[in-house]
Amino acid sequence: MIQSEQQGFRALADPTRRGILHLLAEQDLTIAEVADNFQMTRAAVKKHLTILQEGDLITTRTDGRSRVNALNPDGLKRVHDWFSFFDAFWDDRLAALKTEIEKDKT
Repeated sequence: MIQSEQQGFRALADPTRRGILHLLAEQDLTIAEVADNFQMTRAAVKKHLTILQEGDLITTRTDGRSRVNALNPDGLKRVHDWFSFFDAFWDDRLAALKTEIEKDKT
């Protein structure tokens, strides 16, 4: 697994960061706007946003004096693709198990 995937999973491990991703899925937000949705300091929110950015799950752009955070669909797609591989793996394994069980019944 490459470094950005590891950081992506690290970012997703925290429920607050997953909540932030849900907010950013609806609209781009500044640090202050994100912080308004959580009972924590702006500094704590900034730390969460930094981890999300390091995981390539969000992007940040400067708009005047504000830093605007946006969801990065490409980063989320990489994580989704990784999970999809194992989802298909288990679907195949469970289908094979079902076939074997049904053979034993006959």
